[in-house]
Amino acid sequence: MTSHRPRFRQIFQRLSNLFFAIGLILLSFFIGIIGYALIEKVNFTDAFFLTVIIISTVGMNEVGKISEAGKIFTSFFIVYNIMTVTYFVSVLTKYIFEGELKDIYRHYLNKKNTYLMKNHTIVCGYGRYGRRICTELEKSDIPFVVIENSLEKIELLRQNISTNFVALHGNATEDEWLLEAGIQRAKSIICALPDDADNVFVTLTARELNPAIQIIAKASQETTVGRLYRAGANEVVLPDILGGLQMANLVIRPEVVAFINLLTGTPQQTNKPPLRLEELHYEQMQAAVQKKSIGELDIRSKTGVVVLGYKDAEGNFVLNPSVDKVFCPKETVIVLGTEQELQQFLNYCSLKS
Repeated sequence: MTSHRPRFRQIFQRLSNLFFAIGLILLSFFIGIIGYALIEKVNFTDAFFLTVIIISTVGMNEVGKISEAGKIFTSFFIVYNIMTVTYFVSVLTKYIFEGELKDIYRHYLNKKNTYLMKNHTIVCGYGRYGRRICTELEKSDIPFVVIENSLEKIELLRQNISTNFVALHGNATEDEWLLEAGIQRAKSIICALPDDADNVFVTLTARELNPAIQIIAKASQETTVGRLYRAGANEVVLPDILGGLQMANLVIRPEVVAFINLLTGTPQQTNKPPLRLEELHYEQMQAAVQKKSIGELDIRSKTGVVVLGYKDAEGNFVLNPSVDKVFCPKETVIVLGTEQELQQFLNYCSLKS
């Protein structure tokens, strides 16, 4: 796997007009100094002085008497510099007063911050699903990079999310932007683009660029699910079908839906703190926790969380484990509690506390 340093090519392209304008000014100095030195036979200081007062448009203060050839040269030189200075001022105004320099600097910082990221999540698209995804990632303190081709949506993202993210203005279906987002160092990618074909394409590209990455893709049509899995997606989500099932379940089993809404953070008409699920891998547990059973740890009374189950080393889920259960390597415990209870649980059991 090759490492990609922050690339400056696009920054230079955006500054090309400014560089060109500066080049014209430098060319004007070169022409003026050489011209007056050759035509008027003056030294470098006098030639430089004559060039400066003409380029600056402050008027003409002769250094001695100018010859006929010098007058013709000066006339053309003045016309040339009027156009050059006008162009330079217009370009400089655009970069300073229209925020172009600020935008370029922000783009540079994004490149730098993205290059420093690893084990992060890439979110393709900041639409109605991307917004909720980013909000949840921020709540869980997971660093992420958003690729969005709409400047308006990027500004909305910056208004809604404050920390731990990088926004890239680009097309996620292009390899360049996935590499810019650090896909080769990323842990996961979420394809939440509006068009199913784009999500399939991004999935194919992501799997090619990083075979080990976790890919979660959105599908609007059931016929797209198989294509996404064949393209390399680990999980495929159909939001419309999930929404329909939820509405049906509100009639069939409303209390179950209310409980699920409580877990997912859906607004409820209650004053009780929302519940949240959390997972803790065996490798993230403290050594003392790894050697004790659930009963010996007394997790419920010490932290308030409920141990719902665990995932064993073979990938099977076991619900309501016995109090005699001692966790083993490659297993993951799943607990339920409020934000405060979950923090107490992590402080009690996790190495990261």
